[in-house]
Amino acid sequence: MSAGFGTEAGAAGAGERPVVVGYDESPGSEQALRWAAEEARLRGLPLVVCHAWHWPYTRRPVDKEVLARLEATATAVVEGGTHRARELAPTVNVRSLLAKGVASAVLLQAVRNAELGVLGSRGQGGFEELRVGSAAVQVPAHSVEPVIVVGPDGVSAGESRPRIVVGVDGSPAGQRALEFAFEEARLRAAPVTVVCCWEDAGDLSGQDGLPFVDRRALRANAEASFRNAVSQLTCRYPAVPVMSEFIAGRPERTVIDAAQEATLLVLGSRGVGSTPSVLLGRVTQTALAEAVCPVAVTPPRT
Repeated sequence: MSAGFGTEAGAAGAGERPVVVGYDESPGSEQALRWAAEEARLRGLPLVVCHAWHWPYTRRPVDKEVLARLEATATAVVEGGTHRARELAPTVNVRSLLAKGVASAVLLQAVRNAELGVLGSRGQGGFEELRVGSAAVQVPAHSVEPVIVVGPDGVSAGESRPRIVVGVDGSPAGQRALEFAFEEARLRAAPVTVVCCWEDAGDLSGQDGLPFVDRRALRANAEASFRNAVSQLTCRYPAVPVMSEFIAGRPERTVIDAAQEATLLVLGSRGVGSTPSVLLGRVTQTALAEAVCPVAVTPPRT
């Protein structure tokens, strides 16, 4: 990142915030289910398998049997996902949540009371070349809790040599991304690579750069703040191996290249310079479309 510093089958359990996974039988949601089951096992939390269904047309059908058949199909989907999750994580308390509504709205409501949300990069429907579905953008953009987006070819959460990569830029969401990455690394006994990209402010206005800008001082201060932020997390997680990289370059390409062989890429929802009107920062949007590994998106703490 650039430098700048419903019907639920039982409750998740009193006082326990579950992992929530969106499931619709798409290849991405199958991978998301695998990831979420492992995440729940590692965290010792319940898992809620969530499926949303709705009549896809403006005009409601007259025949109530049509809606009943749709709901029966949706019930079979969520029950199948719940059964599969129990096979993947026999020690995890797995619940199902079937709700009527648009998938992104249903998932956002479910994740509001969860520790973490997980969903596939695209669900059923859409066109074949679509890399990221609407829910995979809307849910991370509006969620108050971290959300992991897993592609149809997503790396298994239980791979033998895990590695976490996190992009930071000093923003509140980036700070939470750093904390989330270290916790994931602790859970998986994995190393963390922390990446911060420096875009030289002196180069933003042509060859002569910005006036009255001490470019060396700006970079030195930004790098010092970055090292300090990493040091604080290293002290909190002394058992986690850490490599930090302060790099000059375009943030989008740098973090995606750094995550080529990673288990998980962690990014804040919006970085320094992002306006409130954008759903997600440009680095995070690019990563969701292009990263070869799952992407965790963290909002700032409220």
